[in-house]
Amino acid sequence: MTINAVLLAVVIMLGLSLARVHVVLSLLIGAMAGGLIAGLGVTNTLEAFQEGIRNGAQIALSYALLGAFAVAIAHSGLPQSLAGAVIKRIDAGGTSSMIKYMLFAGLVAMSCFSQNLIPIHIAFIPLLVPPLLLAFNRMHIDRRLIACLITFGLVTTYMFIPYGFGDIYLNQIMLKNVGEAGIDISNISVTKAMAIPALGMLVGLLTAVFISYRKPRQYQQLAIDKAAHDEVLEGDALSRTAATAQTQSKMKTLVVIAAIVTAFVVQLYTDSLLLGSMFGFGVFMATGVVKWREADTVFNDGIKLMAMIGFIMITAQGFAEVMKATEQIQPLVDGAAALFGGNKAMAAFIMLLMGLIVTMGIGSSFSTIPILAAIYVPLCISLGFSPLATVAIIGTAGALGDAGSPASDSTLGPTSGLNIDGQHDHIKDSVVPTFLHYNIPLLVFGWIAAMVL
Repeated sequence: MTINAVLLAVVIMLGLSLARVHVVLSLLIGAMAGGLIAGLGVTNTLEAFQEGIRNGAQIALSYALLGAFAVAIAHSGLPQSLAGAVIKRIDAGGTSSMIKYMLFAGLVAMSCFSQNLIPIHIAFIPLLVPPLLLAFNRMHIDRRLIACLITFGLVTTYMFIPYGFGDIYLNQIMLKNVGEAGIDISNISVTKAMAIPALGMLVGLLTAVFISYRKPRQYQQLAIDKAAHDEVLEGDALSRTAATAQTQSKMKTLVVIAAIVTAFVVQLYTDSLLLGSMFGFGVFMATGVVKWREADTVFNDGIKLMAMIGFIMITAQGFAEVMKATEQIQPLVDGAAALFGGNKAMAAFIMLLMGLIVTMGIGSSFSTIPILAAIYVPLCISLGFSPLATVAIIGTAGALGDAGSPASDSTLGPTSGLNIDGQHDHIKDSVVPTFLHYNIPLLVFGWIAAMVL
């Protein structure tokens, strides 16, 4: 296991990221190192990497349309209205602690809704969070806590609630692959299987809120803060033509609701986030909230908004393809399995740990599940784990590493909104805090689920 190409590639990628090498370069260097260590050679490694990039084209297009849909929502003025209401409350001398916890609850709720109710995924973050930075700074809120709040909603929702992205992760990917691997899934409740791991995520969230980041943290009041304050209260922070917070019309609010419902229904019935975003954007154009002459500008702003995240995700697809081409993922798991023999407790722990390593490298829980299910299901059957415990192990192993991976949208998203003024480091302030507060309790509670189910 110490010379396993996948393990070393992940270690190299994470080490470079922690050393503040750009995530794209870290992924590329890690992929090249893994391919060379596995004996693929430069040519085959590059071919595998390029194949992964091609596979990531749909991801890039989906993220571009998500960005366009999100900017269209901002064009309506709704996010600025919400931010303006918060800042006005602070300016009027509202109770700081009450506003603070209302903000926390709102961010968690929006993060959850973005996975299930309003299918815009992380596109809401760079639109809603920057206008609120002034409020965060005034209340001396540690931005590492904000990253933890958002990541909690992004991860916990899809790994626990079988709806929207949760339906894709739990039913269409996990249960499908578990069933194909040889387990009868007809009577399995994924919500019951993932309840204990989800409780672990809640423990991590409460730890971040009430212990780790409870103390005030000072940030510089830069010129961007004054500009954001003025734009939120006097106009639209992202569009010159959007309604102000004071004049936000009920009609536009209804259009936003209609667009969100349309996107949700289309995504639900087509299983396509891309189509859902496209139809949602179409509602804004059809109703005139986004005028035809402004459509190109809004769409381009959406692409710019999500460009960096999409590019990193495409690179992560290349990294994942190289890891698969090494054919050393299964030897990594098999090597771990050899360490525990017939000990179920140790077996569950090692399987979860290997899931953490693989997902940290690939950067996507959704891509990890098919790999793990094919290997873990026969292993769990041979060790006597129940079908429910097997689902809990695989579901948790896939989710482990999503929070805390430099290439995961669950950490890239919060950074995109919190680093708008250059005071939030992706690795130190998003990756490390979410890794510590979610991966460790998820590992512990996932192990408990495997033992008691």
